[in-house]
Amino acid sequence: MKNELKRVCVKPYDKDRFEVINDYTFSLPSFNGIVPKGFKTDGASIPRIFWSFYPPFKSEYFSACVIHDYLCEKANSRKDYKLADLALKEAMLLLGCSKFKCFVFYHACNLFHKIKCLMKETR
Repeated sequence: MKNELKRVCVKPYDKDRFEVINDYTFSLPSFNGIVPKGFKTDGASIPRIFWSFYPPFKSEYFSACVIHDYLCEKANSRKDYKLADLALKEAMLLLGCSKFKCFVFYHACNLFHKIKCLMKETR
């Protein structure tokens, strides 16, 4: 049986932000969880210069981004961010994104979180 991931249901909340309208239960190969109703997200946090290639609200990977945003909001350590980045990659694959796109998103997020955690340590 092929693994699949349901799509998250959201409503506009503010300019470039959305709110989850029902608890969003997800099951990934290495992690299961729930994004609670009312959680607010900006979709993929991609620098505007890259929006023509990877729009932040593209339905192809939007559900994966909601999971990632939620896990990042709850993250307290580098290990938590690694789990969030892995969840993003797994969710994108389950949603049918290309392996190349998964590679780009995963490694961009992973690098950002490494730098973010290093900067926190140096303060």
